[in-house]
Amino acid sequence: VQLVESGGGLVQPGGSLRLSCAASGFTFRSAAMSWARQAPGKGLEWVSAITRDGSTYYADSLKGRFTISRDNAKELVYLQMTSLKSEDTAVYYCTGWRSWGQGTQVTVSS
Repeated sequence: VQLVESGGGLVQPGGSLRLSCAASGFTFRSAAMSWARQAPGKGLEWVSAITRDGSTYYADSLKGRFTISRDNAKELVYLQMTSLKSEDTAVYYCTGWRSWGQGTQVTVSS
């Protein structure tokens, strides 16, 4: 099983980023997938999840700004992030099928 995140970077407050997670080594279409994040000096925080049938769930504090989606044909899961704030600065992890990616850094700063 391999999960590889990409798309992180430096963005100004109010900006947007789209993270991608490429999955391999398991039956992706059968797996629920999630994103989690860890801000500097803080614990791991669950961000969002998408079930195998496309139902989506979000942390209450992020509703309306983040959107999770998946492409089963390409075995990709996405996290579209808008109206980014400094407190969104974190390492973002893709997780599913009992596995975690290596994370991608998102820094929101002017």
